[in-house]
Amino acid sequence: MYVPTKIFFTKGVGRHKDYLSSFELALRSAGIEICNLVNVSSIFPPGCKRISKEEGLKELSPGQITFTVMARNATNEPNRLIASSIGVAIPADNTQYGYLSEYHPFGVTERNTGDYAEDLAAQMLATTLGVEFNSDADWNEREQVFKMSGKIVKTFNITQSAEGDKNGLWTTVIAAAILLP
Repeated sequence: MYVPTKIFFTKGVGRHKDYLSSFELALRSAGIEICNLVNVSSIFPPGCKRISKEEGLKELSPGQITFTVMARNATNEPNRLIASSIGVAIPADNTQYGYLSEYHPFGVTERNTGDYAEDLAAQMLATTLGVEFNSDADWNEREQVFKMSGKIVKTFNITQSAEGDKNGLWTTVIAAAILLP
């Protein structure tokens, strides 16, 4: 059974005339281009330790099968705002799992994208833990409810935004959680 014990977060942006090459350049910007990435769903494993991007990159080898939760967005429309974000919600009890969310909108600022992704992860965790909240309340109000419950210890996000290249090159943004053994 494989359960990751470490996780790190990274983000990047790439621009190129070809869609695939812009994605490759975003992976390079994030430092994870050497991996064979396998997308997985959005569970933050129990007891998983967050490490820095620098520490995590040292553990990667060329060709390594690497599990990731990734948000990805791309455009070739000049000046179109794109963003990708991973939201994170970690329970106070580290023997329980948390949540990662992926959000990748068009026309939404980096801050609003990050807040939304963070809120998504927190809502998923809150419903799992039985924390009652008003889903119509704004994020700041819900965040206080989640944290005051004592069941959710931390929420955060990693977000990358960019405007589409003015000359119509493909622009790709990624945000990723990299899960390590």
